[in-house]
Amino acid sequence: MLRQVLHRGLGTSFSRLGHFVASHPVFFASAPVLISILLGASFSRYQVEESVEHLLAPTHSLAKIERNLVDSLFPVNRSKHRLYSDLQTPGRYGRVIITSFRKANMLDQHHTDLILKLHSAVTRIQDGREVYNGHQLGGVTVHSKDRVKSAEAIQLTYYLQAINSLNDMVAEKWESIFCDTVELFQKSNRKVKMYPFTSSSLKEDFQKTSRVSERYLITSLVLVVTLAILCCSMQDCVRSKPWLGLLGLLTVTLATLTAAGIINLTGGKYNSTFLGIPFVMLGHGLYGTFEMLSSWRKTREDQHVKERTAAVFADSMLSFSLTTAMYLVTFGIGASPFTNIEAARIFCCNSCIAIFFNYLYVLSFYGSSLVFTGYIENNYQHSIFCRKVPKPEVLQEKPAWYRFLLTAKFSEDTADSEETNTYESHLLVWFLKRYYCDWITNTYVKPFVVLFYLVYISFALMGYLQVSEGSDLSNIVATATRTIEYTTAQQKYFSNYSPVIGFYIYESIEYWNTSVQEDVLEYTKGFVRISWFESYLNYLRKLNISTGLPKKNFTDMLRNSFLKTPQFAHFSEDIIFSKKYNNEVDVVASRMFLVAKTMETKREELYDLLETLRKLSLTSKVKFIVFNPSFVYMDRYASSVGAPLQNSCISALFLLFFSAFLVADSLINVWLTLTVASVEFGVIGFMTLWKVELDCISVLCLIYGINYTIDNCAPLLSTFVLGKEFTRTKWVKNALEVHGVAILQSYLCYIVGLIPLAAVPSNLTRTLFRCLFLIALVTFFHCFAILPVILTFLPPSKKKRKEKKNPENREEIECVEMVDMDSTRVVDQITTV
Repeated sequence: MLRQVLHRGLGTSFSRLGHFVASHPVFFASAPVLISILLGASFSRYQVEESVEHLLAPTHSLAKIERNLVDSLFPVNRSKHRLYSDLQTPGRYGRVIITSFRKANMLDQHHTDLILKLHSAVTRIQDGREVYNGHQLGGVTVHSKDRVKSAEAIQLTYYLQAINSLNDMVAEKWESIFCDTVELFQKSNRKVKMYPFTSSSLKEDFQKTSRVSERYLITSLVLVVTLAILCCSMQDCVRSKPWLGLLGLLTVTLATLTAAGIINLTGGKYNSTFLGIPFVMLGHGLYGTFEMLSSWRKTREDQHVKERTAAVFADSMLSFSLTTAMYLVTFGIGASPFTNIEAARIFCCNSCIAIFFNYLYVLSFYGSSLVFTGYIENNYQHSIFCRKVPKPEVLQEKPAWYRFLLTAKFSEDTADSEETNTYESHLLVWFLKRYYCDWITNTYVKPFVVLFYLVYISFALMGYLQVSEGSDLSNIVATATRTIEYTTAQQKYFSNYSPVIGFYIYESIEYWNTSVQEDVLEYTKGFVRISWFESYLNYLRKLNISTGLPKKNFTDMLRNSFLKTPQFAHFSEDIIFSKKYNNEVDVVASRMFLVAKTMETKREELYDLLETLRKLSLTSKVKFIVFNPSFVYMDRYASSVGAPLQNSCISALFLLFFSAFLVADSLINVWLTLTVASVEFGVIGFMTLWKVELDCISVLCLIYGINYTIDNCAPLLSTFVLGKEFTRTKWVKNALEVHGVAILQSYLCYIVGLIPLAAVPSNLTRTLFRCLFLIALVTFFHCFAILPVILTFLPPSKKKRKEKKNPENREEIECVEMVDMDSTRVVDQITTV
């Protein structure tokens, strides 16, 4: 009983709101436009996010704490007298991989001379101070354990100073000139292939997606506008609503522009993940406007525009409000501090703002637009040219093309005994009512739909069991860029070994003790190479340092003898001494660098290696940490990426449970929950089969998929569950007839808008397209096939009418003439009881 009271109360409130909007259409049409223009002017403060780490690395990361500890123990010395590398910090650098098209030996005389010429060209760049840090070999063939026979690739690395902002600016300019130098050298040496890469390449290629997407997004906008206009058009020039299709898209655009203005004013920065926000708005906003237009078609033409608008608001705004609340809750949870990926948090925050204003603008701007077109329809004016449509007898005297453009059905043309809906001439309405509804509920079609659903579940399960996390940053950059080319070459020639992992001991241990030395070696067992520690231990053994050697003698010898030995002079950077009051010297920290053997699944193996070493550091006798700059992106990536989706699912279930007290029947939410679970399960499975990994972009799409499914399925389920009497099949047909057109219209516009996105040369948009396309396709499949079939033989049951009233029992009331005081129309109404 409480549900029915709340349902009726909300319906009445929205009805009054619709009547109020219809009474002040000019204000509600102009206010959103003015707000959007004022806030849109803030684009003069437009900024782009420069830090990829800030966006994509987990915010609360243990690796960042470890990096701070490492920096405090071993501050990087970037002076011209010392070499330093990305073993501890990426810094500013330029890299180039040199290889041959014919897999030639890059160590022969010809290629060596070529590499030296390139090196000379690079070192002649007079921007700042540069340091050459040697080379690396890839695709190596060896004679013996310590002799190299040939190498298919060579990597050169140049590190730059970036101590302050001035140095950083000069280094950035040097990196740009470095890439130009390598590309110029490549043009004059066609027999080798060079892959340049700098510390700025990832940032530039990430933001490049926005630039290469511009013309495709314009194409998408043109296609959506065209189809939205066509979907709202009819042959009847009075009842056709092409302007409402365009104005619905304009409503979405104004809301997105307003949200973007607020973001700029609050200091927010743009990044390429924002490309998904227009498509989030397109799916939600257009469906809301098409649903209002569908409700308009159900109103009586003899009513005043204000009454028709009130009826539209009462019929469609309750469902639209609940789905909007679902968007705000799910994306709001994603925008909370619980989200550990900054790019996901910012995306969810901006989506919330855009969806909130879209809701307000649908109520105001689109509602007032509906009022204006309603007056045009009531006055029998042309829906495009707003010209009065002549009577049929006048049109007979005009040319055929003129009659075609001004075709309209007048109320006088319909006999009193006929009950014909004038909107049934709409192509989609006619298709659903005359053909599709009867076909999908046919007894012989249902078994094939159920079989197809079982196949769908089977393939979805196959993909679901193969889900993998995508922590590779090349998945979010544009294709045919330096990042992609360099990463591909690096994976091909240098993937047999992991990045160099720093092993940092941050306590004062008995370095002179042989058992301690063996313990340290035990922790590093399994690695292919230990850079200096084995040499260090061998050196100690040669000096016959025994277990009983006093600590003072050891430290003095280490300081005076070991560190002054030429072949170990650079070890002074790897051992930290501290002086005490009695002039004794103590070793407070030390480090070594490790390289692990990896296979093709380098990311997964490195992640497992990181977790293994972390666990070992908690149980070992020696206090140590491991670190590499790439760990900042990898650390807790799986849990960080999955958290927004998990939190959003929980919040969606909570809201569905809570809204059970608001909807007229709680069974609606039961069916809605099952449908959302089926859609999300299928999308994740097919997404994996389509080679899309679970990363930041795909998770955001899955959060949107929850809401998109509720958007489209909730009205269908509500109409079916609340239907009384007749049969299940009858109410399935009725639900499709009432809401199917809006779903079909929004789906067609959405798919057409997505198609140009598939052609954008970017991995980010590739993921975006595949995920959004699967969400739309699977949801459409559930709305028009799965639910219409399953609901015909599963609860809730419907009560058939036990008896039909005989024609003899009908009582006919004579015609009552009704005159609308605000209109010149006179309506004859016959009521049968």
